[in-house]
Amino acid sequence: MSATISCDLAIVGGGLAGGLIALAVQRKHPEMRLRLIEGSAHLGGNHLWSFFASDVAPADRWLVAPLICHQWTRYDVAFPGHARTLNAFYHSIDSRHFERVVTSALPEGTVLTGRKLLAASSTAVVLADGDRVQARGVIDCRGAGDLATLDLGWQKFLGRELVLAGPHGVERPIVMDATVAQSDGYRFVYCLPFAPERIFVEDTYYSDAPEIDAASLGARIDAYAAARGWTIAKAAREESGALPVAMGGDFESYWRSGGHNVAKAGMRAGLFHPLTGYSLPDAVRTAALVAGAASFEGQALHDLLHAHARRLWRERGFYRMLAKLLFKAAEPEERYRILERFYRLDEGLIGRFYAAKSNLGDKIRVMTGKPPVPIGRAVRAITGVE
Repeated sequence: MSATISCDLAIVGGGLAGGLIALAVQRKHPEMRLRLIEGSAHLGGNHLWSFFASDVAPADRWLVAPLICHQWTRYDVAFPGHARTLNAFYHSIDSRHFERVVTSALPEGTVLTGRKLLAASSTAVVLADGDRVQARGVIDCRGAGDLATLDLGWQKFLGRELVLAGPHGVERPIVMDATVAQSDGYRFVYCLPFAPERIFVEDTYYSDAPEIDAASLGARIDAYAAARGWTIAKAAREESGALPVAMGGDFESYWRSGGHNVAKAGMRAGLFHPLTGYSLPDAVRTAALVAGAASFEGQALHDLLHAHARRLWRERGFYRMLAKLLFKAAEPEERYRILERFYRLDEGLIGRFYAAKSNLGDKIRVMTGKPPVPIGRAVRAITGVE
């Protein structure tokens, strides 16, 4: 028999954005009755989220600190003509640990997993089993809206956590190894050393299409390991995905595609870095914003989050312009040159870039000098004039 569940705030989607909002609101408003509703059996899915320390404001670090599984003080990048070690703290969050922390931090009965959603409004959620969640406010964090409203490229990847027969010898993360053969757009390999004989290896492309050839990428991970002299004992886990890289589009249409009057967060709100596709820095900021909201009524939450996402979309035109240069001004096999040049710049500038906090001086510095793409194609990519 169906039931009505009453609460103050219902969060739909137990991924990164939804889980962080639940943690932040529970911490700041322990008296509130929350429901975190996830359609699958587990919170967080099958993911490894990584971020630089500079991606998260000092005032918000309490929110991510319990979630961190691995951390390093430096990281490496490598290109055909340039290699570098950068002094920056780098952290990773495993979705299995994420689920444990979120579940243990919330009161019993708050987390509802395996509950498919039929419909959501600003104050109610209807579940497939007939139950209804009635709330003062609802936030939809279920993932991307209608991506057809945006002009996109893709960062697509397949990663495997490898258990090796012997030590790998990698001391710190390799955030970009672009010395590998370039194909299907800008390609690089990403490595995270978890233990002397355990390493996460991801084959990544900045590609024009989102389709993933898992067999091909898996074979390239095997080949990369063999070239490094590693013998794979087993793959402990695997994940794949395609992150949107935004070159333009209609923000308001994208927002409406996820429900016109429903508050949204995470990818569903368009809250991701336009050039990297990463959403963790925005998810932390959004969680802090919601926790500090003056009202948790549905319309108030909608207005707060819509204004927040719209402001960031307007402010991030610089990154969308760079995405156009990457995808429309450079031949696929030459795209690595843009990143190679970028990684010759100041470490502070690089950190602010990934946090989507570039200042005016940073933007001028990125655009100064001889571009690593043909001038004519660069102008056409930026202006849209053929």
